[in-house]
This record gives sequence, structure tokens and C-alpha cells, in this order.
Amino acid sequence: MHSEKNWTGLQDDLRDRVLERLGFSHFPTPNLECLEALYCAWCARIPFDNVRKMIALRAKESRSLPGGQSREFFENWLSFGAGGTCWPTSNGLFELLCSLGFEAQRITGCMRDLGIINHASVKVRIDDLDWLVDSSLLTNVPLPLSHNVFIHTDPVFAVEVEPDERTHVIWSNTPPNSTYLPCRLLANPADHACYLEKYERSRNQSPFNQRLYARRNRPGELLVLVGNTRFSRTARGLESSNLSPSRLLKNSSLQRILSCDCIFEVENGCFRTFHSVFFPAGRAFSGSSRVGTLVSRCFNTLRLAGF
Repeated sequence: MHSEKNWTGLQDDLRDRVLERLGFSHFPTPNLECLEALYCAWCARIPFDNVRKMIALRAKESRSLPGGQSREFFENWLSFGAGGTCWPTSNGLFELLCSLGFEAQRITGCMRDLGIINHASVKVRIDDLDWLVDSSLLTNVPLPLSHNVFIHTDPVFAVEVEPDERTHVIWSNTPPNSTYLPCRLLANPADHACYLEKYERSRNQSPFNQRLYARRNRPGELLVLVGNTRFSRTARGLESSNLSPSRLLKNSSLQRILSCDCIFEVENGCFRTFHSVFFPAGRAFSGSSRVGTLVSRCFNTLRLAGF
């Protein structure tokens, strides 16, 4: 399903460092059991977020959006903990799976079933059955793409797969959405060039261009941050709280992160950069120097905020 034409591959040293960070002490065998373990580890350790994209857009960089190349994507995740939106994370997951011998395929989809290509995902074929491993929905388990309806009844990570003619519609519910939203998978495979082109087009229109968005899974808990609102869903239900700058700055560790000994001083952009990412009305970031440091501080901030 993959070929040298659309699979650049991960070098062995990078693949091994990624596996180690994901918690693997041995080389996974390309079977369903290992796919389940690998995808569950991905969902727990690699967030779906727009941190680097937000910074790049506000820096007005002319180069390509960050994370489109798998090596750069994984090196940044290993260094700073940053993930990405659907296009870079799906490509990274595809490249990792191929490097491990899985029969994987890049695909595209239509989130909200709007009739346009606006989503990326990955299919893996094992024993004549396709499984969906989506780096954005973070469903914790691979989803079977068969002729039957599949319902994952986990109260925190509930998802349904509905066969529809020659494809499938994935129904998922992620805060702050109050209802299940559809994502229609498209039948044709996609190559890396398609992913890069769609990713670049998202500069102009995307729900992830205006304010910080981050999602990650914990055991029994789904965490979502939208702007300055933090959502936590467990088996007990959904809770939300607003994070204000004053509340975050009360944390002494956070004050050190944003203090004048940093490269970007509080008065000269550091907190204002953080503020503009969390709160769209803040001043936009200008200048692209030391972006890695800014990404690192942003993720330290998320951890201190309980994310």
C-alpha cells in the first residue's frame, strides 16, 4: 500500500528514539496487537495542537508551515513536546508505521461532511481488513473499517464508524462540541505532496488559526484547551474552567519561565506572545528567532496549567 514514491522513511536512529519516547523497549511486530499498543501510546504522548502553527502564522514566516516533513516533526516533538494539526501528525504517523513494516496509507477526509477535503488520517491494512488510526481524533484504539457499524462505547473516548457506500463516516464527540460530528473518509489514497499542499492552504482558512487549541489523552481523561478554556472529560462527566493571565502568573514556576532572564522578556514580547496565542486579542508575535524556545515555554505553560 505504501511505496518508495510516497514514503520518504525515517532513519533508524530517529525511529528508535521515537519508539523509546513512546515507551517501547523492543521493535514492534507489524500485527494488530502491536498496532493497538503503538496507537494507544501515540494518543497518550503526542498531542494534537496548533502551537507551532500559531507561532509561524504570527511570525509571518515565508517558509513552509512547520512539521510537514516527518523528520522535522519528530525532532521537534522529541525536543519540545509539540505535536501538530492533522496534516503533519498524520504524515508523521504514516512514516513511523511504514518504517516499522506496517502496510499503511495516507488518506484524506471531510470533517463535518462539508464536501471539501479538510482532514488527514491514516489507514493500516492487516489480514485483509483496514484499520483507521487517526492522529487528530485520538480514539485510543484503531477503528475497524468493515461493512459493519462499529461502536466504541468508552464513556470518555466514544466513537462510531458507519459504513456508507464505498467509504466510512466516523462520528466523534470532542469538547466543546455538544453533539457527535461526522468525518467522511475519502476513498482515494493521498501522497505527501497532497498533504503539504492542503497544509499550506490552511494558512488562509482553518479553525486552528485564531487561538490556541490542544488535545491530549490521559488514562480515563480527555483534555482539551480552546483559547483560554480548559475542558476535562472523564467517566464522571465534563468539566470546564477558564485560565486567566493573572491566574497563570500566580504560579512561581511560570513566572520564572516568563521572566526577564528568558530570551523574550515579559515587557518585550514573552508574555505578550503567550497572551496572543491563548487570547486572540493580544499582540501578535513578530520575528521568528528562537522559535524553539518559545514552543518549549508554551508547552511548559500548558503543563503548569494542568494540561
